[in-house]
Amino acid sequence: MHPFHGAREMAASTTLGKPSPIYVGTCGWDYPDWKPLLYGDFPRGQWLTRYSHRFPAVEVDSSFYRRPRAETYHRWVEATPADFAFALKGHRFVTHVNRLLRSEESLQLQLEDASPLGSKLKAFLWQLPAFFPRDLARLESFAKALAEAKGSARHVLEFRHPSWFDPEVASLLGHYRIGSCQSDAADWPLWDAVTTDLVFVRLHGAEVTYVSSYSENELASWAERIRTWQGEARTVHLYFDNTAGGAAVENALTLLALLPAEGSFG
Repeated sequence: MHPFHGAREMAASTTLGKPSPIYVGTCGWDYPDWKPLLYGDFPRGQWLTRYSHRFPAVEVDSSFYRRPRAETYHRWVEATPADFAFALKGHRFVTHVNRLLRSEESLQLQLEDASPLGSKLKAFLWQLPAFFPRDLARLESFAKALAEAKGSARHVLEFRHPSWFDPEVASLLGHYRIGSCQSDAADWPLWDAVTTDLVFVRLHGAEVTYVSSYSENELASWAERIRTWQGEARTVHLYFDNTAGGAAVENALTLLALLPAEGSFG
């Protein structure tokens, strides 16, 4: 039995004195080359269920490109345990086309679409393009729209242009309780700011983006950071996006094994 399964049985709530939740998983699950690692001969329609037996959470990237239908969300809920968590990536129309402008209607539409996920939806990730430099006024307008939007899910911004990496941006995010994504990749720099009680990490592959595997020493370093954040009463999401060849699966399983058994997984 993988160590994670025992940890799920010991999952704790976020009440005072209990460990803050840790959500570790991968960016997506529907990869045919993962069959030998996770799915074997199970039909594709059962892959999410099989995935949820090994991991406490998943980041949904497909919502960046298209709007999932309500029945899709209902199917995901039915396919996963009650304590499973989803992090949903916001649509590129908001982040890449409009670049955070005139976002109120699109935000509300996406929140309404995702409502079937209920309490399983823990976070919305808004990934800004690398060609989008710092615009504090536009960011504050978007932050206000997030604060006024309905729903209990938290919000996280991933910046890829280094002009955003400054204390003023971090302070604005903290004011609106928005997380800053720590995004590790070969193709853009990492900003390690922690702005709220929610920490969100995406590991894309440090040497070759979307491909490179992380060494056990690198994963041990991330595990230590997770323990520190949990000790500070911060909820942690960490997702592996080095999906080529199943590196994300192997890295996520290794990281879970490095985390303390008394940790809270959702």
